[in-house]
Amino acid sequence: MSVLEQYVDAGVRPAPAPSLSVVSASNLTKRYGQGDAHVDALRSVSLEIEERRMTAVMGPSGSGKSTLMHILAGLDQPTEGTVRIAGLEISSMSDAELTRLRRRHIGFVFQFFNLLPMLTAEENIVLPLSIAGEKPDRQWVEALLETVGIADRRTHRPSELSGGQQQRVSIARALVARPTVLFADEPTGNLDSSTSKDVLALLRDSVDELGQTIVMVTHDPQAAAQADRILFLADGRIVKEIGASTAADVLEAMQEVSGR
Repeated sequence: MSVLEQYVDAGVRPAPAPSLSVVSASNLTKRYGQGDAHVDALRSVSLEIEERRMTAVMGPSGSGKSTLMHILAGLDQPTEGTVRIAGLEISSMSDAELTRLRRRHIGFVFQFFNLLPMLTAEENIVLPLSIAGEKPDRQWVEALLETVGIADRRTHRPSELSGGQQQRVSIARALVARPTVLFADEPTGNLDSSTSKDVLALLRDSVDELGQTIVMVTHDPQAAAQADRILFLADGRIVKEIGASTAADVLEAMQEVSGR
């Protein structure tokens, strides 16, 4: 059974071609410090993230890419500006409201997996639902286990899994609640090149076959080459944008941005 068939069997049918913005930001500024000593990590950044597409965010160290992701995901507050997810303005939400929003609309994939060592792979995957007090959809969980290729490792704990398998578990965990948007922070940064290709292919498949929206922060041109759209930040601003590109084209664009 294909990934698409598994998804349909789980009760969700991919929608038509992308057209709607599910995440939008307007005039985001993030300032640290006061007066002449202040530093702006972001400077009046505005963007739209379209559904069912992968958007990569790149930039030199200190460019503001991680700050941007954290604000878009509701993990940090902007000094100025607004963020909307699924039509909801999140910048003025309380901590409790943001927690509920993240449970319903946001999935996370991190560089270092962040799995709980005492839980099995399957228990880690369904953990977001357990925390939210929701009962897992067994058919969907089974489909995810098969899709990410760890059905035969479901009872293994993280210490018994390879790095690539742990990242597959974290991707399934991010997808289990069917989030509006999945944020991936350097998802291949802790993996070897061969495993990285497998993980990137899995993320790409989740867009093409599952209709997932992904925002990925990365420094790797090979990873960014999987995206439909690539944004380049420098000094807290979006300074360049390109569409789907080869790794060589991404590297050239990155060198141009870094040389500013």
